[in-house]
Amino acid sequence: MIGTLINIATVIIGGVLGFLFGSRLPERLRQTVVAGLGLFVLVYGVYNFIQTKNPLVVLGSVLIGSLLGEWWKIEDSLGKMGKFLEARFSGNDRSNRFVHGFLVASILFCVGPMSILGSIQDGLTGNYSILATKSILDGFAALAFTSTLGIGVMFSVIVILVYQGGISLLAAQLNHVITTPMMTELTATGGILLVGIAISSLLEIKQIRMGNFLPALIVAPLIVFVLAII
Repeated sequence: MIGTLINIATVIIGGVLGFLFGSRLPERLRQTVVAGLGLFVLVYGVYNFIQTKNPLVVLGSVLIGSLLGEWWKIEDSLGKMGKFLEARFSGNDRSNRFVHGFLVASILFCVGPMSILGSIQDGLTGNYSILATKSILDGFAALAFTSTLGIGVMFSVIVILVYQGGISLLAAQLNHVITTPMMTELTATGGILLVGIAISSLLEIKQIRMGNFLPALIVAPLIVFVLAII
């Protein structure tokens, strides 16, 4: 839960700064900061991957997980869910800036692989480094959105608390089931996803449907479990 609380704090701080000074900050500053974070996420993903004890488990997890994700169309479903929520509650009326800002920020901060991966890691191991990195990104996003969409952006912290906090608490309940080898390969698989997020979303080198790789986080410990009993 610590990572979620940090995330909430940065969104509030970013929102306040955006409300007061957002229009004065140059766009190139935001781009440079995001690029720096992208480089960090890329290297951190590689660091997580090299901790693997069996690279073939990670490879199998990524391949099987991506096939499942494409089959279930997770990336498309996440996008449709965001569009549905915005259309359902905001409609075409942009005059209600509070509601629109709240919805846009909630979708941006919660619908994504980094939010899910970071919350799982936080709940299982107490390591909130992924959520801390995400928090910096969200803080800058809140700064930018609050300057244009108003204080409704800051109220998205309610959704962050329920969504990310809920995933972390659920993962914590599985802590006694997940063994050390399972956690090692889960972390390594998560590292691959972080590299993909950096390449796709932060550095914008190549567009990758990273949402479709999320099942790999479930496949990795399952493969380790199966290998242990055969």
